[in-house]
Amino acid sequence: MATKQFKNEKLEYYKKQFENAKVAVVADYRGLSVEEITELRRELQKNDADLTVTKNTLCKVAVQGSQFEAISELMQGPTAVAFGYGDEVAAAKVLAKFIKENKKGEITGAVLEGKVLNADEAKKLASMPSKEELYAKILGSINSPASGIVFGINGVMAALTRAIAAVRDQKSA
Repeated sequence: MATKQFKNEKLEYYKKQFENAKVAVVADYRGLSVEEITELRRELQKNDADLTVTKNTLCKVAVQGSQFEAISELMQGPTAVAFGYGDEVAAAKVLAKFIKENKKGEITGAVLEGKVLNADEAKKLASMPSKEELYAKILGSINSPASGIVFGINGVMAALTRAIAAVRDQKSA
């Protein structure tokens, strides 16, 4: 039986996790071994995220009054929460990839900006490009017209140089 002090420590830990997070992805971790959960935790930590196996009743108390209050409806059965602190998509992406590779566990939902996402919506969140990928696409789109102009001018200059060289060769022959 957990002591009151232990429960209070856990409650404070959960509150701190939720305060710092931008997104919380909820998963049913049934079937995962301790080693697999540790491996998942390490992968998440590489992506500025973390995983916590929660005690549902304490977690529901910890989120009261926060933007994650709606997560209470997802807290059923064995629950693990992946907290994303940086990129909103990273935690969902890593979790979905891990579940797909290991064929164990299941994403049951997520909370993003105070809105509850069901399992399908959370999986769609995982398939979205990250901020870095979006920045790269935007920069590529911005660079594309400029690159086209540069290649066009270079092509004209190269053709002109070849034409001048051909006239020079004809006159010298």
